[in-house]
Amino acid sequence: MSFRCKKFIWAFIAGILFFHGLCDSEKVPHYKFVKEAISAPAISFYDYIVIGGGTSGCSLAATLTQGAKVLVLERGGSPYTRPNKTNIYNFVNTLSDTSPTSFSQQFISTDGVLNARARVLGGGSVLNAGFYTRASTRYIKEAGWNETLVMESYEWVEKKVAFEPPLLQWQSAVKDGLLEVGVLPDNGFTYDHLEGTKVGGTIFDREGHRHTAADLLEYANPRRISVYLHATVQRILFRYRKGRARPQAYGVIFKDAHGFMHRALLSKRGRNEIILSAGALGSPQLLMLSGIGPAYHLHAHGINVVLDLPMVGQGMADNPMNILVIPSPKPVEVSLIQVVGITDFGSYIEAASGLSFGYSWGHTLHGIFELLSNQTGQPTMVPPEATGSAAETINSFFNASLKGGVILEKIMGPLSTGFLELLNTNPNDNPLVTFNYFKNPEDLRRCVQGMETIIGVINSKAFSKYRYPNVPIQALIDLVLQLPLNLRPRHPTAAISLEQYCIDTVLTIWHYHGGCQVDRVVDQNYKVLGVDSLRVVDGSTFYKSPGTNPQATVMMLGRYMGKKILQKRVSRSKREKR
Repeated sequence: MSFRCKKFIWAFIAGILFFHGLCDSEKVPHYKFVKEAISAPAISFYDYIVIGGGTSGCSLAATLTQGAKVLVLERGGSPYTRPNKTNIYNFVNTLSDTSPTSFSQQFISTDGVLNARARVLGGGSVLNAGFYTRASTRYIKEAGWNETLVMESYEWVEKKVAFEPPLLQWQSAVKDGLLEVGVLPDNGFTYDHLEGTKVGGTIFDREGHRHTAADLLEYANPRRISVYLHATVQRILFRYRKGRARPQAYGVIFKDAHGFMHRALLSKRGRNEIILSAGALGSPQLLMLSGIGPAYHLHAHGINVVLDLPMVGQGMADNPMNILVIPSPKPVEVSLIQVVGITDFGSYIEAASGLSFGYSWGHTLHGIFELLSNQTGQPTMVPPEATGSAAETINSFFNASLKGGVILEKIMGPLSTGFLELLNTNPNDNPLVTFNYFKNPEDLRRCVQGMETIIGVINSKAFSKYRYPNVPIQALIDLVLQLPLNLRPRHPTAAISLEQYCIDTVLTIWHYHGGCQVDRVVDQNYKVLGVDSLRVVDGSTFYKSPGTNPQATVMMLGRYMGKKILQKRVSRSKREKR
């Protein structure tokens, strides 16, 4: 293969890898209750304090306002004030932005995989590929959720944010290729999680505008909610009630953008609650910073132990993603994840296509690595010569025309898990996370079968018009192996072994979860074990990622638990009046 051809394919890969879904918001809601934290009073009182205005926090808070006074503390800004940041053509810029007010905060796991967590009202729904799909019936039953309320909660979310995507030619070819290689049956368009090939929902409307969890705040009672932006919670406050041995959460301390501290307190003890919805990284991190977690680890950071809860931060998992890129001999549409093949062996096959932007990703990649390598206490994982080489390699490709698509596979679950630890006691810094990709051999087996399925789709008759007949699969494998996709070592056998290829080229699909799991850190009602007036409602409670994309279920969970909490509140109020 000629150098020119390699250069073309590399350019496409460098761009498409990070094209996992952003677009403008069609409208800018004028939420009068959304304000900067610098305007917050020094002390305020609420029935519920929701920490994190993300994918679950927005739906949870909006629901709770139907029967209580609610405060939402979001450490990031608003996606509505800078619509250019969420434009589809600024995806790489937004995702890789390392400024203090960016919508995403970069981190590299100790496994050497570059990742990002949301830092914006609406959470990950502002940064993701927009794919909308419900959890399976089996998942819902295993979680012990009320199936009727789950369906009602999904539908509540879908009225605001979910749409049927327009399926164009490239995605159609992927769909037909999946069916041709036996990922059956053809389930058509559906939000449901069904084995076979389907077209899922999207949070992009027909005009291509992104709808996010922040849009669910339109459901809120504006007289009963306050949302403060750039409000970074420092810790949760605890005290002991008379005659009770258990600590009780009664308030939080948060810092505004000017560095001033504020206190938000619960208005009535024993009835109201603080609810952590800070995500799979933020929720276990804040529990530890507040004195709840493994005692030995808290002592090591000089944190007073409120409760020794060893499983905080345990069970962390990230669905590994591996890819093959297909340069196309004909133009392709810009598309995000629309089609998914749900296999019978535990791998999900998805696809995206087309991308054009004028942005120096290589320079930014170098900046991200440099920023994270210099972070206090961060293990040194990025040699300076590696970051310089990555920048030079990627930047040299950006003048090429990008034309083609990527087909990826994601592991169900996964079964491999790791852990989260504090890097330091600064809540603005990311914690240290180890995901242990492919530690469980079953995950690796699923990856290999997934890659074999992708190869089958590429070689299918249905997909033939979108691939060069003279470019063998081995050439695509070899080229991916030469790109600086992560900081993991490359092994010579990766070119001939799909097992080693999976290990060496693993990427994140941003579906990390765990750290505050049910029956380990919280009970079946998401109340933190061993303390009063504190819950966790977000993806940190999951043992595995729901569906082929978790955002629908995370938004649903906020609504679901909001309804459950209000039902309990009403029931208690009736008893008190008797």
